Amino acid sequence: MRVLVTGATGMIGSALAAALREQGHSVLAVSRHPASGSDMVAWDPRAGRLDADAVAGVDAAVHLAGESLAARRWSRAHLREARDSRVGSGALLAGVLARITPRPRVLVSVSAIGVYGDRGDQVLDDAAAPGLGVLSGLVRAWEDAATPARQAGIRVAHPRLGMVLSARGGALAELLRPARWGALGPLGSGRQWWSWITLRDTVRVLIAALTDSRLAGPFNAVAPAPIRQRAFARTLGQLLHRPAILRAPEFALRLALGGMADEMLLASQRVVPGRLSATGFAFQDPALEPALRTALADHP
Repeated sequence: MRVLVTGATGMIGSALAAALREQGHSVLAVSRHPASGSDMVAWDPRAGRLDADAVAGVDAAVHLAGESLAARRWSRAHLREARDSRVGSGALLAGVLARITPRPRVLVSVSAIGVYGDRGDQVLDDAAAPGLGVLSGLVRAWEDAATPARQAGIRVAHPRLGMVLSARGGALAELLRPARWGALGPLGSGRQWWSWITLRDTVRVLIAALTDSRLAGPFNAVAPAPIRQRAFARTLGQLLHRPAILRAPEFALRLALGGMADEMLLASQRVVPGRLSATGFAFQDPALEPALRTALADHP
């Protein structure tokens, strides 16, 4: 296949592009930077610019672009930027793909389990209703942005990713900083459920979504064993040979991080990959301790 990938230089995108090329596919990277070769196309999502002729002939597309929500304390400006970078770019891409001839067979537009909000101990399968909060609203708009592609007959899949484990970036890289000092313990009560997936399984899920016609619409892309946050911290601490008992009170997290603390650290999301598992997908990293070992061994 010839696969268009937005966000191809990011943590997930670069790993996906490498895996696709290893399998014999070609990758067309869509970047905000000027194109530097025949395998790259420049776009400007803010201005609504993507050359349809430059992407014509792709068989599939993966949309990964988006500003990091955890890059800094939330403000109206940052949330607006994060929303525009996902929703605006997704709508632009879906609209262009719907117009080109021939159309690609599939658009894989990633989203997130943040759509479920804070749900306590409730087990959340793929049919669970959206919850409340800023992230829930953002994810719903993010997924809705692909509507033009769906209406044009393109199969659209939305893998709802949990925390992607890689020491190269993302949430785990941020957690490693306090963990290496023995300062990562329970966040608040520590009883909140965290749902996760390794980077290599994330790449395998995305490739499965490209090739398996059963994966259409939103589906949970998480390992089958969610874990309470305090157990996550304890497991990471054991691997680093550091204590994991220093508790961060909820008020302190909210004081430091504002609304981001409630929705990204303290929210409980016990998510299971029902639809994905039903396709026969086999996780390489189904359990946390060996998954963290794999992720830590991949540190650059």
